[in-house]
Amino acid sequence: MILAGDIGGTNTRLILVREGGTPHDRVFDRRYSSREPGGLIANLERFLAEAPQRPTTAAFGVAGPVLDGRAVGTNLGFTVDERELAGVLKVDRVAVRNDLQTTGYGVAWLKDDQVHVLNEGSRRPGNAALIAAGTGLGESILVARDGGFQPLPSEGGHAEFAPRDELQDALLKHLRTRFGAVSWERVVSGPGLVNVHGFLATLPGRAETAETEAEFAQRDRAEVISKHGIDGRSPLCAEAVALFVRLYGAEAGNLALKALALGGVFVGGGIAPKILPALRRFGFFEAFCGAGVLTELLRTIPVRVILEPDTSLLGAAALALEAARAP
Repeated sequence: MILAGDIGGTNTRLILVREGGTPHDRVFDRRYSSREPGGLIANLERFLAEAPQRPTTAAFGVAGPVLDGRAVGTNLGFTVDERELAGVLKVDRVAVRNDLQTTGYGVAWLKDDQVHVLNEGSRRPGNAALIAAGTGLGESILVARDGGFQPLPSEGGHAEFAPRDELQDALLKHLRTRFGAVSWERVVSGPGLVNVHGFLATLPGRAETAETEAEFAQRDRAEVISKHGIDGRSPLCAEAVALFVRLYGAEAGNLALKALALGGVFVGGGIAPKILPALRRFGFFEAFCGAGVLTELLRTIPVRVILEPDTSLLGAAALALEAARAP
């Protein structure tokens, strides 16, 4: 059996996949909280106690940079180390990769109904790009290789935010007083949406509805903002979601230029599938294209939203299966 894991800032998903099969051939599946005491090791021990068989090879995607087989999750309270995991699992082969890398490996296994087309564009050979907003903001360049893609690790979400207009200038100034340096993750992520809403609430003439304020006390703030931003019950939430969508599109376009992503841009993470109507209504693709000298080139790039929440798991399973086949 092959063990594949997706270790996010909120949830940990672990699956067993049949050796010799494909990443879709899962035989056992569990979800745990990433914030459980004991971190990943405790969750692995629970998983092994419940699983029908022990794995022979394992691979994990982790939300954070990976150096020398060791990841310190930027939104986690623990480290993930290949050597430690090999000892816990009692296996010889364990691979730890950034979760956007494993998502990049998983892109090749997506079916047509697991993506939503924002821009059909022109299908051409070349690099692709992956951007994913969720608990944080992940990015990866998918280098064209042997008819497929080789995902490169990246921490581009922590690059500095660059505003495009006066409103975004004011947003940057507001967030700088709170955080000092302001990364793209501060504005394009779940917490980023909350930051954007909080900024808009400080502007003259803006006020949140009493109903929405009451919901903030009971539910995740970003979820409430997304919900009422789409249904229109809160004008301030709608303004926040609209600004968030433009920011998301702008950074996706930036990444497309850096990768020269003629092979397409994939929009992953947990947020985009939940706000699909807002991506179109509030101009994600228009912001993606920008107004620079390469606008017409950007208009030709395919842009697709990944609907499959387990794409990183598919990629981790593909990586583990490849390792199991290696001599």
